[in-house]
Amino acid sequence: MTKFILYVLVSIITFWAMDGININEFFKKGQVIKARVMYFLILLSIIYLVTNFIYDFVYLKIF
Repeated sequence: MTKFILYVLVSIITFWAMDGININEFFKKGQVIKARVMYFLILLSIIYLVTNFIYDFVYLKIF
């Protein structure tokens, strides 16, 4: 249950932080779908990595 809450909190923070990036500049014109897919994959990757890092870090500190 704590990991789920951590996923939700990290997701909110990640969406907020990634909102400031214009990822369309890195793609060719007309490649909007590819840019959105890449944005989504980057979001999922960051959420997964940060959540697991925080969870492991807290778990190792407590026990």
